[in-house]
Amino acid sequence: MPRRAITPGTFDPITNGHLDIICRAASMMDEVIVAVAASAGKNPLFTLEERTTLVRQATAHIPNVSVEPFSNLLVEFAQQRQAHVIVKGLRAITDFEYEFQMNALNHQLDYDLETTFIMSPPEFMYLSSSIVRELASLHADFEQFVPACVVQALTAKFAN
Repeated sequence: MPRRAITPGTFDPITNGHLDIICRAASMMDEVIVAVAASAGKNPLFTLEERTTLVRQATAHIPNVSVEPFSNLLVEFAQQRQAHVIVKGLRAITDFEYEFQMNALNHQLDYDLETTFIMSPPEFMYLSSSIVRELASLHADFEQFVPACVVQALTAKFAN
């Protein structure tokens, strides 16, 4: 059975920090499914379809990575895809507290589903999608933080 992992997120938009985690997960697993969450409660800037397309474009160079949108429970999505590992990135202690709670809940829902955490390297520890969106909305330099497809998409969103 292949080692299949899910790397979930809202990816609004995908950043170079996200890509780092996805690439590192892909080097450890046979298959990685990047699960783009609907996350309607977060009121994302990009639609689910747009975010899924951007993640597909940004990860096209990684052969063992696929991208799928999802709107159900992550545990259910993992079960449907026969994945037994969730891979999450950690930047700071605040990430850890939230992810610790999510891990405990997921463990209660599916004892066989493991969560693996990958620490962000120092150059991405401060980076978030919300920071990138803010920089782009203020027409500040953000190109170094995201893949080229996201630069184009954000530039188009904030072309005023």
